[in-house]
Amino acid sequence: MPETLHEHALFAGSPVLGAVHRLTDGVAAHTHDFVELAVVGPGEGRHLTSRGESPVQHGDVIVLRPGAWHAFAGCTGLTVANCCVSTRALRAELAGLREFPAYRRLLWTEPFATGSYGVRVAAVEPAAATDAIAAIAALEGHLRSGGGPGRLLGHLVTVLGMIADARSPSEASVAPSHPAVAACIAQLEADPAKPWRLDDLATSVTLDPAYLGRLFRKSTGLSPLDYLARLRAERAAALLANSPLPIARVGAEVGWPDPTYFARRFRAISGLTPSEYRSAS
Repeated sequence: MPETLHEHALFAGSPVLGAVHRLTDGVAAHTHDFVELAVVGPGEGRHLTSRGESPVQHGDVIVLRPGAWHAFAGCTGLTVANCCVSTRALRAELAGLREFPAYRRLLWTEPFATGSYGVRVAAVEPAAATDAIAAIAALEGHLRSGGGPGRLLGHLVTVLGMIADARSPSEASVAPSHPAVAACIAQLEADPAKPWRLDDLATSVTLDPAYLGRLFRKSTGLSPLDYLARLRAERAAALLANSPLPIARVGAEVGWPDPTYFARRFRAISGLTPSEYRSAS
């Protein structure tokens, strides 16, 4: 089973981590309860996820949501730079990044897309990937030197900006978030366990349910209830990893009181059942 990497054990209170690795063999399958961006540099190797495996190329950018797993195999001199972002910070001091469409799509929307299993692979030019890897190396150096939080945020924004700017217009463009969509997202994130219905959300923002659904999908790539499902799965992953609650109680805590339904929805999004996720923690 994949090993689980935990934010509370790795981040030491920091909102972000950065590291550059040179892989000569591979990286065992692992999952985590934070967001990971992996930028691929020169070298050879294969990337494995719950959807299968594929060769990696210089310029691949892999974004993983909490609960998703991946691995690398057959690597020969492969450079991979990781920029990991705290989910706690994304709901707190880094929440403002959501207001930038390119960052919102990169960190929140794309890995939640239907069928992605929490993993999104995009591509940039090799030169742009090399620049992003250098920026992640600078972030890593800042963390090692114990630098202040202001410059740390600057390093993170530099990395995200390089990746976002290097993508093609068709990948990078996204409509600004509609105020009604932002209001609905805030409600869902504040109380994901509530038995939300589309009609309830539409009434709260005084819109027709079908129109709200179209606005929501245009902004996030998901329907409101699909977004809620992925939000619940993210919260469930954190509880499975960090609390002793029984699995059925975890499902109830996030809004899925039926254990069978909870297991099915969690696996569809994360690629693992709740018990498999917990046993790997």
